[in-house]
Amino acid sequence: MTQSISLSMAESTTSSTGVRVKVVALFKTLGTLTLLLIALPFNAFIVLISLLWGIVQPFTKKAVVAAHPQTILVSGAKMTKALQLARSFHAAGHRVILIEGHKYWLSGHRFSKAVSRFYTVPAPQEDPEGYIQALVEIVKKERVDVYVPVCSPVASYYDSLAKPALSEYCEVFHFDADITKMLDDKFAFTDQARSLSLSVPKSFKITDPQQVINFDFSQETRKYILKSISYDSVRRLNLTKLPCDTPEETAAFVNSLPISPEKSWIMQEFIPGKELCTHSTVRDGELRLHCCSNSSAFQINYENVENPQIREWVQHFVKSLSLTGQVSFDFIQAEDGTVYAIECNPRTHSAITMFYNHPGVADAYLGKTPLTAPLEPLASSKPTYLIYHEIWRLTGIRSWKQLQTSVNTLVQGTDAIYSLNDPVPFLTLHHWQIPLLLLKNLQQLKGWVKIDFNIGKLVELGGD
Repeated sequence: MTQSISLSMAESTTSSTGVRVKVVALFKTLGTLTLLLIALPFNAFIVLISLLWGIVQPFTKKAVVAAHPQTILVSGAKMTKALQLARSFHAAGHRVILIEGHKYWLSGHRFSKAVSRFYTVPAPQEDPEGYIQALVEIVKKERVDVYVPVCSPVASYYDSLAKPALSEYCEVFHFDADITKMLDDKFAFTDQARSLSLSVPKSFKITDPQQVINFDFSQETRKYILKSISYDSVRRLNLTKLPCDTPEETAAFVNSLPISPEKSWIMQEFIPGKELCTHSTVRDGELRLHCCSNSSAFQINYENVENPQIREWVQHFVKSLSLTGQVSFDFIQAEDGTVYAIECNPRTHSAITMFYNHPGVADAYLGKTPLTAPLEPLASSKPTYLIYHEIWRLTGIRSWKQLQTSVNTLVQGTDAIYSLNDPVPFLTLHHWQIPLLLLKNLQQLKGWVKIDFNIGKLVELGGD
């Protein structure tokens, strides 16, 4: 009888929690849709003025024609970095085909004037063979010369698996599967870098919570943090320092994480210092394009930072492995100036938006002639931001100094999506892509953590 009552109470609690989550999701989504609707007339007016200006501009500015025009296939259409690369290739006189998964058929960037055609493909993790076949068919139909993946964390490995089939018809500007797997594995990457005598934090692979609970932290001079080796869009922002204040708190925290032999984690030494992120485009070990920016947990602002130590670290790494593709690193620069690579991602970084006004991006990707030095953002380029994220930050301002910082960001920088010469994606991302994703969630009454305008998706627990 007692057991029956306990089960009923548990079911009741679970049911009420589920109802509460749905109610919160309902009002949160409706409120966000209302705010986007209010902003729509203002953004539509800005885009209309820009389009009218574009009608006049062709009479004063001739389109660039490449000496050897190519057709470039770019994936990741929902993301700002894909839009930036499409614009860079188009500006150099090349034809761009944009693709994205079926879920994101609503991509606002498909309406960019830089995009010649748009296709959707199956989700690679759900249908790997269908994904590869769809890519092959698009490459053959559009006579693609080069495939430049702008991968999600999940898709980067599948693009490597697709490389052999695609290479029969076009160049694939991406790593082989074994290299992608190593670079994407936080523990394997640190081992590789250490073998090249490059500086990385002390790291341990964790497959069981008990490994952390039994670890002798008393012998360590620094704290540690835990990170999922496989991509986790929500928990990646959790930087809880270990050990906690008490062994019980440490055990409780570690046991709350989904650690298992199938889902391994890395326990990495936490090195105090400045965090920086990079994007690098490399061919046969040559660093052809490179940028570096100060970083943060939720990266949405980019301003080029000259850091010779980081550039030398990257050059040594990519040259030693003779890499061809796009790779980004996260670094910590300690107080003594030493730079430590804490993570590697074998894909395009959103910092590529800093090249919005650089005429040489296409050649950095497509050219075969060695460069005298890697391309970096122009001295005249402004820091990039995303206006809707900056507006949201205004709600958290609590001091005059914070207000000045926000205003300076807006005045001194430029929006990564809006372009006077290509304004439509600014409207269709904010008032087509995101609202449709919100309406889908509203229909299912699903919760979401936040909107990532940069990646063009709703961040959800267990999402992509």
